[in-house]
Amino acid sequence: MEGITDTSGQDTPADTPGYDSAATERWDTEPDKRPGRTAFQRDRARVLHSAALRRLAGKTQVVTPGTRGHAWDASPRTRLTHSLECAQVGRELGAALGCDPDLVEAACLSHDMGHPPFGHNGEQALNDVAKDCGGFEGNAQSLRLLTRIEPKRFVKDADGELVSVGLNLTRAALDAATKYPWPRGAHPEDPGSPKFGVYEDDLPVFAWIREGAPAHRKCFEAQVMDWSDDVAYSVHDFEDGLHAGHIDPNLLLAEPERADIAAVAIGRYVPEDTDPQELAEALDRLVDQEWWPHGYDGSAVAQARLKDATSQLIGRFCLAAEGATRQAYGSGGLTRYGAELVVPREARNECAVLKAVADRYVMQRPQQEALRADQRIVVAELAEALVARAPDGLEPQFRSLFDAARDDRARKRVIVDQIASLTDASARALHAALRPHHS
Repeated sequence: MEGITDTSGQDTPADTPGYDSAATERWDTEPDKRPGRTAFQRDRARVLHSAALRRLAGKTQVVTPGTRGHAWDASPRTRLTHSLECAQVGRELGAALGCDPDLVEAACLSHDMGHPPFGHNGEQALNDVAKDCGGFEGNAQSLRLLTRIEPKRFVKDADGELVSVGLNLTRAALDAATKYPWPRGAHPEDPGSPKFGVYEDDLPVFAWIREGAPAHRKCFEAQVMDWSDDVAYSVHDFEDGLHAGHIDPNLLLAEPERADIAAVAIGRYVPEDTDPQELAEALDRLVDQEWWPHGYDGSAVAQARLKDATSQLIGRFCLAAEGATRQAYGSGGLTRYGAELVVPREARNECAVLKAVADRYVMQRPQQEALRADQRIVVAELAEALVARAPDGLEPQFRSLFDAARDDRARKRVIVDQIASLTDASARALHAALRPHHS
């Protein structure tokens, strides 16, 4: 963190087998108020009790609340429930492979914290807003939240001023939450990729996190988190789409529909050179399972069968990764940079097919584009109004950061930080308050 004296050191937590003192080090040394806990139990608790995690309850995952046909079935997943489910998947998969389960759970809980209102659509709109201050990326914003924005621990900078170091998590926890360990434009295979994990002004803490790590390589726990994320959202988005009535499982047997699904998947969820026949075979493997939710009609029996199908799918994908990884590395504990998570191609294709089904039938519905266009307008106009009025319109936390910012680029980043912190509803409310003639 720029301008902050590194007072890093290790506190004295209970043992964390498989992890050395560098892994359990914090940027700022602090005593444990409850001796006997491991460093990673502390990390998990801090993430779980954070305001940033709670705010995910107000951020849409895929199906917008209120779009289902029955009052008793009006609770689609949010970013918060997705994160909780991802954490459950990751904790068990990580533990089975010898990772510290609290460490993996903390990474899974925090992996989506930086997502702005309106999901990936809001992310793209905010990236346009932030083009003159380094862009916007949800994963880079998550790191920023964990290490700077979420108020938990403060230290004095070189001038004696108090500055936030965020949740002051361990090096291993921050590394495990880093899905893309490189800055903007530094993707190891595709420099033009929009995916990156750190903004320019957060590079000092990023360098500390990555001390001793191989360049561009995700630690093992981050790989477990990443696959758990894929598993959770592919399976649960499919489940939500069925509940909402947007997905008819019978259509997945029709050849034109299957071709559409493959077209959505290729390039977005699987490599460009993937043979569509591979995806057709992946879909066939799923549809041919006894537990597949054929003929889903929303009845209680059908809902129970669907819930069993989601459990079967999660188990299928996790066991595939666990088995292949164990075959490659044996039965010992796998941590940090001692292994790579091995996910069989067949499992990745099956997961990708589920993602493509939700994409095709939920995200690509005609009314969704009108909604997305309106959401982009809200983000753009909200940013325009805040830039024109700031510090008026900023919450106290961001107002003080705006006042202390050294230049226009830093002030713009503060405005982006505030917008990113908003829920869907609070973004619309602030937009209406600042631009009432457009509400």
